[in-house]
Amino acid sequence: MVYLKSPEEVELIKESAEILGKTHGLIAKEVKPGVSTAFLDKIAEEFIRDHQASPSFKGYSGFPYSLCISVNENVVHGFPSDYALREGDIVSIDCGVFHKGFHSDSAYTYAVGNIQEEVKDLLRHTEKSLYLGIEQAVSGNRIGDIGFAVQSYVEDKGYTVVRELVGHGLGKALHEEPEVPNYGKRGKGPKLKPGMVIAIEPMVNLGRRNVVQENDGWTIRTSDRQPSAHFEHTVAIWEDKTEILTTHKYIEEVYKL
Repeated sequence: MVYLKSPEEVELIKESAEILGKTHGLIAKEVKPGVSTAFLDKIAEEFIRDHQASPSFKGYSGFPYSLCISVNENVVHGFPSDYALREGDIVSIDCGVFHKGFHSDSAYTYAVGNIQEEVKDLLRHTEKSLYLGIEQAVSGNRIGDIGFAVQSYVEDKGYTVVRELVGHGLGKALHEEPEVPNYGKRGKGPKLKPGMVIAIEPMVNLGRRNVVQENDGWTIRTSDRQPSAHFEHTVAIWEDKTEILTTHKYIEEVYKL
């Protein structure tokens, strides 16, 4: 069942999203060679809790951390660890915040120092595909319009789209209906309606689209161990516009690809 949100509920999600955006900005300052991914998780959780909120991911279905940190060939759901970031890595950081009864969710993939040009292009095009998907997330369109926009753009660039993992609705629960795939056909799928709040999150691979799950039961990586990128925003759909509720502006103040 899809839960439509009132303007008042969306305002609460925006409050959550503001904390989330500032959390990402804090993390962005620390993404550099030699920094452990466990340290990033620690400072994120402390910041979120200091703002009278809680990490959406920690404890969700048993997930043990506040951030999903996925390095290089890891697509999503990676565990923070003692691994120290290295020059040339890319790292996807996915975070959710629960505040005043509502969740927000966003992700960003960083270059650690200088990276290969083909991987830099992967990040740029994956981020671009996110905004192309958002452009299609308008009242009266369908879920397939979002997926088609993402898929057609990245496949035209020679990349592949992960099929096993998708975006989602969210609000009082971290994951609600509808699912929002990053592939699809125009005019197909559930109709988008005013009051819907969804997370759109392209996951795009440099190599093949196939993925496998690691033995930790969470981490998803590319089967060919080629790099993968992930960008995400939470958006609200209104009668006359689409509103991006999360923000990457705090990242962009301190980080540039």
